[in-house]
Amino acid sequence: MEKILDEQYYDLVVNNSSLTPDLSANITPINERESILHVYRGNTTDMCTVGKYLYHNFPTFLTLTSLISLNRSGVQSIQSNPYLALFGQGVLVGFIDTGITYQHPAFLHSDGSTRIARIWDQTIQDGPPPLNYTYGTEYTAENINLALESDSPLSVVPSTDTNGHGTAVASVAAGSIDEENSFSGVVPESDLLVVKLKEAKQNLRELFLVPSEAVCYQDSDVMLAIRYLVSTASLLNRPLVICIALGSSQNGHDGEGSTNTYLDYLTQSPQIGVSCAAGNEGSNRRHYYGSVTAPPYQDEIELQISARDTMFSMEIWSNSPAVLTVEIISPLGESTQIIYPRINNCSVYTFTRSQAVVWVNNYLLEQESGSQFILIRLRNPNEGVWSFRVQNINNENYTFHSWLPSGDLISNDTYFVQSSPSTTITSPGNAEHVMTITAYNQNNDTILLNSSRGYTRTGIVKPNLAAPGFELTCAVNSGGYGSYTGTGAAAAHAAGIMAMLFEWGIVRGNYTQVTGNDISNLLMWGAQCTISSIYPNNIWGYGTIDLQNLFDKLSF
Repeated sequence: MEKILDEQYYDLVVNNSSLTPDLSANITPINERESILHVYRGNTTDMCTVGKYLYHNFPTFLTLTSLISLNRSGVQSIQSNPYLALFGQGVLVGFIDTGITYQHPAFLHSDGSTRIARIWDQTIQDGPPPLNYTYGTEYTAENINLALESDSPLSVVPSTDTNGHGTAVASVAAGSIDEENSFSGVVPESDLLVVKLKEAKQNLRELFLVPSEAVCYQDSDVMLAIRYLVSTASLLNRPLVICIALGSSQNGHDGEGSTNTYLDYLTQSPQIGVSCAAGNEGSNRRHYYGSVTAPPYQDEIELQISARDTMFSMEIWSNSPAVLTVEIISPLGESTQIIYPRINNCSVYTFTRSQAVVWVNNYLLEQESGSQFILIRLRNPNEGVWSFRVQNINNENYTFHSWLPSGDLISNDTYFVQSSPSTTITSPGNAEHVMTITAYNQNNDTILLNSSRGYTRTGIVKPNLAAPGFELTCAVNSGGYGSYTGTGAAAAHAAGIMAMLFEWGIVRGNYTQVTGNDISNLLMWGAQCTISSIYPNNIWGYGTIDLQNLFDKLSF
């Protein structure tokens, strides 16, 4: 079995400079900077493996950012203008998600042939993988068309989307016109590239106490998916827009991390753009912000834990130069005592009056970000309010953040008693140069309450823009249409708009070396702002996308 699929191996994302020739059999390349190192772990889980290896080497978990009217963004007015009429011709829109229902009319030409150029299904191991990859199966447009002509399409191309999220997101961005059902994606004449992600390994879930049934993906597979989309677009010699409707609350919400830096590099390259969801963590009460300005320079985080959540992790990130200790106190009054920071250390505590076990890694220095970081993993915690007492050894003012996992990795019944909706933009949406999209209700011009809010922990302005994200019409697996809500849907809408601008700039020759970062800046320049608000801000970014307003400004 390939090691990237084998549960006896951890997948660690490492810098290529740390690799030696003798490790070549255990390496899957990602890009010029990083690779996946497959480390043998055997059949048992040692929870303190986190500590033996650097925290940032472990893949993060990404969750879905949508829950199963074009005029609001100025799309229809541009498409009805005979001198513009931008429908995405010549542009590829790539989706990294739960797959796609390729038989749906939303992804077919009028003659019944597919608009999908390629599918890489990471979950199917029966067919040939893409060139230079060792797992999954690649299906070309020719394969898909043969399937569509068959009486049993799935016997020819067995790739499916059992979740429906990927199908919905792809249709919002690029669904074909269906006049009978009054439906159209933003760029109905673009071509699609699709990656169906395999779900995160069980060994990684066990290590970070993620429920086995939770839908989530590891960012090492996402990075390989990004590489696949970019190399395929280069092979086809087409501009590419990547839509990422996934997000993670792991790491320091500072724009760092392997996936973030990879996307930052790409989006500053010509003919590649990225539209990324801001996340749906704004109203879930999963973020705590502490600001301590007086002796004894101590703060107490109160976390209400539900009986539904029998295992999960949380993270505490300090802002330099603070050096923090932590003490964990159960609802029954039991304490771990004070846990001091170390370079690499894993402490295990078993609470004698309950079945609760906690693992604490108090990293003095998290290597990638340079910040102090405390990882806390709990198994079988008592229901009730737990206290996490944080104190600065330096006896001076300090600030810090704490986050719980995103999406369905934890229930909404576990939450910080005194939470903050700010600084909840998920990764990779907090990458500096990625176009990060929040969602608003286009029917009444209000932000969706669950939309994540900025800024990043280091003050980068996020989100960049707001796009319609309330009950957008989308394709569903049954062959009909439904609606999707959330920042993932809004990011798909914005990805279609980015594809329109790539058609205008690259395909039509108006700006052939335009980058995704350029497109993001153009859209921020053309955004609509309300008079009563100051822009940019941590809720709306630079305002709502308005393509008509942008072209009005460009015509000056």
